[in-house]
Amino acid sequence: MSPVLALDCAVTGLGVAVLRDGDCLACLREEGRDQAARLLPAIGEALAAARVGRREIGLIAITIGPGSFTGVRVGLAAARGLAVALDLPLSGIATTDVLLAQARSKAPGRLGVAAIDSRLGDWFCALDEGDRRPFIASTAQLAERLSGRPATVVGPDAERLAAMLPDADAEQGPIDPRALARLASEVDPSEWRERNRREGLPRPLYLRGVNVTSPDGTRRTVG
Repeated sequence: MSPVLALDCAVTGLGVAVLRDGDCLACLREEGRDQAARLLPAIGEALAAARVGRREIGLIAITIGPGSFTGVRVGLAAARGLAVALDLPLSGIATTDVLLAQARSKAPGRLGVAAIDSRLGDWFCALDEGDRRPFIASTAQLAERLSGRPATVVGPDAERLAAMLPDADAEQGPIDPRALARLASEVDPSEWRERNRREGLPRPLYLRGVNVTSPDGTRRTVG
């Protein structure tokens, strides 16, 4: 199978990975919020480390949110541009789905809880049960939904949230682009191409409107 190029900058920092047949050829992770300036150079660095040319890529995978409004848009813009320029299928995966996949590999047997701090006093969450649809919840609402079940919280702020939940432990860390690539590879690239043709290229997944800060410092949500 041709290599998969996986990109993430949906929360903080950025991640790039190149995988072939599930094996990681290169993985790069950077922290900071200069994703717009660093994402394309990081892609070039990862491909060079993997010794893979852009024309050898068979599929591009990108996290579509929920997460940072700016980070999600930066990542999607780069991924969509590359997909169009190279005529490649593009796989859009929810950040929470990637985190749940990470939880499964690290804490089997416990209920996985993907959690991303919304920075507005609540969390973007998903549970590894049912349809795994992401939702917004306060800490108290999430505790009620878990109903005391043993859980493993995974995400960039997992330790802080797990400490406030009954019978919860934490696997703290960023979104792993290797997990993103492996999730995208579960669907054949030809099927992703067909989805792109039928539905258009992936779009951002937002759970609420955009937060706007006015000149006087007040914040409001639009949309």
